[in-house]
Amino acid sequence: MKKSKLFSSIGVVSAAALTLVACGKNSNNAGTNDAKTASKFPQAVPAKETKQGGTVKVAIETDSPFTGIFLNELSTTAIDSSVASPGNESLFDVDDDYKINNKGPASLKIDKKAKTVTISIKKGVKWSDGKQVVAKDIEYPYEIMANKASKTQRYTSQFEFIKGMKEYHEGKAKSISGIEMPDGENGLKAVIHYTELKPGMYNSGNGYFWESAAPYHYLKNVPFSKLESSDEVRKNPLYFGPYQLSKVVRGQSVTWVPNKYYWRGKPKLDKVVCQVVSTKSATQAIKSNKFDIIDVINDQWKEVKDSKDVNFVAKIPLAYDYLGFKVGKWNNKLGKNVMNPNSKMANKSLRQALGYGMNIAQVTKHYTDGLTFQVPTLIPAQFGDYFNKDVKGFSYNLKKANQILDKAGYKKKGKWRVQPNGKSLKINLLAKSRNPTDEPIIQNYIQQWHKLGLNVELVGGRMTEFNSFYDKVQHDDPGVDMFIGGWSLSSEPSPAGLYDEGAPFNYERYVTSKNTELLKSLDSQKAFDHKYRVEQFHKWQKYMFDEAYVIPISNSYSVTAVNKKLSGYSVKPSESNSVWYQIGYVK
Repeated sequence: MKKSKLFSSIGVVSAAALTLVACGKNSNNAGTNDAKTASKFPQAVPAKETKQGGTVKVAIETDSPFTGIFLNELSTTAIDSSVASPGNESLFDVDDDYKINNKGPASLKIDKKAKTVTISIKKGVKWSDGKQVVAKDIEYPYEIMANKASKTQRYTSQFEFIKGMKEYHEGKAKSISGIEMPDGENGLKAVIHYTELKPGMYNSGNGYFWESAAPYHYLKNVPFSKLESSDEVRKNPLYFGPYQLSKVVRGQSVTWVPNKYYWRGKPKLDKVVCQVVSTKSATQAIKSNKFDIIDVINDQWKEVKDSKDVNFVAKIPLAYDYLGFKVGKWNNKLGKNVMNPNSKMANKSLRQALGYGMNIAQVTKHYTDGLTFQVPTLIPAQFGDYFNKDVKGFSYNLKKANQILDKAGYKKKGKWRVQPNGKSLKINLLAKSRNPTDEPIIQNYIQQWHKLGLNVELVGGRMTEFNSFYDKVQHDDPGVDMFIGGWSLSSEPSPAGLYDEGAPFNYERYVTSKNTELLKSLDSQKAFDHKYRVEQFHKWQKYMFDEAYVIPISNSYSVTAVNKKLSGYSVKPSESNSVWYQIGYVK
């Protein structure tokens, strides 16, 4: 499973599939004690002997068609990631702490003295057309991501620690000098040369090297500018995982059949069908056993908890929803975020007041029985000592919010407050529609802000469809002042890929010298000292709380209903890369 940031229906996912995190021992630190029911759920269905054959139906819960971009280097949504998961395998297996091991399709060797990372593919790891995965397939993703013609958001400044990467990205070089293939393009080894190595490199999701391969022999004749729309990506993609794509009904369903060349052995099932189901129909679908694997929508838990013939499995994902404030734009020519100090939301007092005006804890408890819970910082508690427990977050406090606004000069003029310069203030909120309770929750927040005298309105007067939402956010639509988005995070805690100056995913477009300094410190040579790195993580979280460019809102237990006749389904990190190979019907 790939561990790079994606946005999802709760927020974002990790590149090839959701980043999976155990509830287990960490559940008490997750930010609430309300979700006791979920913490009792197992991480895997009971292990039983399985037979060959059968079809598994997987529900893809969304009220929008999935985009169907079957290439990790271009895909950015959790929904696409879920649809692709039966075939989409990462280069690396991990242990339950997300440390990369050598049990997967490739092995990793880090040489601190030589400043190199060596990735070696196992012989017999083959694409679904029977071709061996080779060194060029490891190198080619960097070309896709760094070439501006592909217009991917996957390229970040973190990759520029690879020698020659920046020159290739800027069109000054025709190849990436720092990626060496010692046995040639058809060899099994790629050596990546860095200007410096980073402390997170031993963990999956570190952001400094890519954890997917791309089939160069299959895609090489497709221009970078045409990749995303090509049949090779949309209709007939190649993967080296246990299943291969056999049929796509665009935006609605995909059918997977066994990859006869799969390196671990023969997968158990005849077919896997991933099919879109609306969030309004999800509860009935669980009750009627329409799907074999289907996620529970948390605000519908009471309605489904007594469903028969299912096992419930749960995890707390590395994820959060957040309120982001637009304070700048992405400059494509410069390849970085450029902040506008005069933007409407540039005033820290206004941002803080909006944070204190949200009754998050009350709302999540009311709608989800505690299965969704408020989070205080942008580093989840599951990251252990990196999480700063002293940052308490934005608790609901209208009195404090009013005081902040008054002191900052946001005076009331009639019903609404005006800006300190006396001009009228209208704040346009972009919020995406995901499930039936989203709108009442958002309308509740708007009502709280109205109590403060802040004229907040939904963009277009209504909730925004998922794909349209991210189109507006990514392209810095001038009609958006703030937005409620979400991230499902990579499994290495560094947030640089989301919040630094060179990160396209920094959708707020905020850039300060202090933020840049702190982010660099997290991944610096000094950060090989764990104590120092923890201290810097704590400083960054406090800085982000004080500045309030991004206000963390909530995370949710992820509960899945699994057909009792299935074995092999697990949300343990150590099984995430092989889970589709394991799933089968009980004998």
